[in-house]
Amino acid sequence: MNLIRFNRLPFHHGLLNSFEDDFLSFDKKEGTIPAVNIHENDKQFVLEFAVPGMKKEDFKIGLDNQVLTVHTENKEENEESKDNFTRREFFYNSFSRSFTLPKSIDTSKIKADYTDGILTISLPKSKEARLSREIKVS
Repeated sequence: MNLIRFNRLPFHHGLLNSFEDDFLSFDKKEGTIPAVNIHENDKQFVLEFAVPGMKKEDFKIGLDNQVLTVHTENKEENEESKDNFTRREFFYNSFSRSFTLPKSIDTSKIKADYTDGILTISLPKSKEARLSREIKVS
C-alpha cells in the first residue's frame, strides 16, 4: 500500500494569496529585520545592514558586556480630513539585532557610518589578535 499526500486546497490558492499580498495591498507597510553582511579581514570585522529610507539619527548602537546591539524605531502618523470623513493611519516599525563580539575586538575603536541606505559598523581587531605565527609539528 502506498501513502499519497494531497492538498485539499486548489493549486492556485497560494498563487492568489501571493498576488493579493504583493499587488493589492500596495500601501500596507510591513516590518522586517534587515539583512546583514559580515566580512572579516586581518584588521577588522565589518557589519553591513541594508536599511534604506532611514536617517542616521534613527539608529541606537550600544555595547554592553561584549554584546553589540543595533536598534531603531520608526513611527508615522497620517491624518487626512475632507468634507464628511477623517482618515487616520498609524505606522510603527522597529528592529533590534544583537551580536556577541569576540574578545579580540578593540571596543574603543568601533565606528559606524550610514551612507546610501547601508549602515556600516567597523569592528577593529586588537593588535594582540592580529599577531600570528606558524606552529611546527615535531
